Amino acid sequence: MAKACACGDYFTVDPTTGELCLIPGTMGLRQTLYFGAGTYTFTKANYPWLARVEVEVQGAGGGSAGANADTGEAIARPGGAGGGYSKSLIDVADLGASVPIKVGVGGAAGTSTTDGGDGAPSSFGSFVIANGGGGGTNNMGSGTTANTSQGIAGPSGGTGDFAIGGGASGSAIRLNGSFAMAGFGGDAQLGTGGLGRTTQGNGLGPRGFGGGAGGAVSFGGAVDGGKGGDGRVIVHLYG
Repeated sequence: MAKACACGDYFTVDPTTGELCLIPGTMGLRQTLYFGAGTYTFTKANYPWLARVEVEVQGAGGGSAGANADTGEAIARPGGAGGGYSKSLIDVADLGASVPIKVGVGGAAGTSTTDGGDGAPSSFGSFVIANGGGGGTNNMGSGTTANTSQGIAGPSGGTGDFAIGGGASGSAIRLNGSFAMAGFGGDAQLGTGGLGRTTQGNGLGPRGFGGGAGGAVSFGGAVDGGKGGDGRVIVHLYG
């Protein structure tokens, strides 16, 4: 008579039902959840087979300031800093019944007279936290002489098994009333910062998630900054 055997490293027989079942924790990656800007709740009971989660958290990037140079003069702005990134592997036994998730919104674009907004942090409960990037400043006055405006330092590392800060933004430079270059936005682990422009216009936005906005340039007239990239939370579910 033929009979089937199952490896005891991966399978077990339910003593009540006699069913052949996979041993929890041996199934590998089963599902990945992606969370955009906003507030959510992760409920453990929705995944009865869950053994552990690997969580990636990206903080939001900073926005850049706007500018309004006088006619025949110039202003260039630095970019916003990129958001930090954190990652952890968490055993299901360490999770509560539910875990709050917050995904940071990118820093607001500054108006012609205001700084860019700071990027908001992102988090998976208190287990994994990534800081947001700082907004770009509007501290260069209108003029025609050479001048610079320093970029924004990246945020420090947050909380997690692996935690790194975001990228610093580029500084802005003005050569005279006709030539100037804005600073680039700071990079993030999951995104790149906006371009530092040399023509007149609003700050350029980042790509991906968590990058800072590039700075604005004005050769006479009001322009706005750019919005920073929103954060991201990614939860890998292992059975």
